[in-house]
Amino acid sequence: MLIGAAPIARLDVGFDDVRSAKGMLRVCLTADPDNFPRCVDDANATRRSVPAGTDKLRFDGLPHGRYAVAVIHDENGNKKLDTFAGIPREGFGFSRNPPIRFGPPKFEAARFSIEDDAEKQQVKLRYIL
Repeated sequence: MLIGAAPIARLDVGFDDVRSAKGMLRVCLTADPDNFPRCVDDANATRRSVPAGTDKLRFDGLPHGRYAVAVIHDENGNKKLDTFAGIPREGFGFSRNPPIRFGPPKFEAARFSIEDDAEKQQVKLRYIL
């Protein structure tokens, strides 16, 4: 390792309880608590879309630090989480699988640290409607 170089790591994210292989899983990895879970104003967020039949996704070259992952199952392919009266109509999940009450969890509830060469998070998708 070069002197002064930031340590880098790999993150493997697995997906459990995906309702169908229809559509895409839209994944956002962020270190910014203010932009979690949407990641829309986070220039440093890493966003990936994979077919819904995918069971895991790898992020390489991550600096050590604190992160959170948000996942939506975009079954109809419109690139957003569909809701009805504020209730999600498509699947969603978060790193560390925090309890869901009224609205999405805060960053701290989904936060995990990458301090070694590799980290793994298993995200359970939830469906309300």
